[in-house]
Amino acid sequence: MVKLIPGKRGSGKTKLLIEAIHEAEKQSKGNVVAIQRGSSLNHEIYHRIRLINIEDYKIKSYDDMYGFVAGLLASDYDCTDIFVDGLLRIVGRDLDQIAKLLDRIGEITEYTCVTFTISAEIDELPDTVKKYLEN
Repeated sequence: MVKLIPGKRGSGKTKLLIEAIHEAEKQSKGNVVAIQRGSSLNHEIYHRIRLINIEDYKIKSYDDMYGFVAGLLASDYDCTDIFVDGLLRIVGRDLDQIAKLLDRIGEITEYTCVTFTISAEIDELPDTVKKYLEN
């Protein structure tokens, strides 16, 4: 399952993401992973959450991000949730590529929920992406 939390910069996406991370950690019978660019979440996330600074892995494209998420899933069968803060800051602002990435990740996440935040308004997003919007 793939979810998307959009909104302009400063609209509270990261706060929503942190709340979702903490809720997932409470309910998960497996592992929860949070991916960020830099260290902004370090003091906000419970220590039981696997926190990854994506800059350490030189992820620069949508294909790189797919491979990274697929690698996480392949290496940890107990991973129930993956949260990615700031997708567009990580891989670039190609809104047409978002749908392809989300579709590909959706194909391999039968038992894992992957949630992304992006700095974009809903009306900026292609229609092919809107099915992933967080309700």
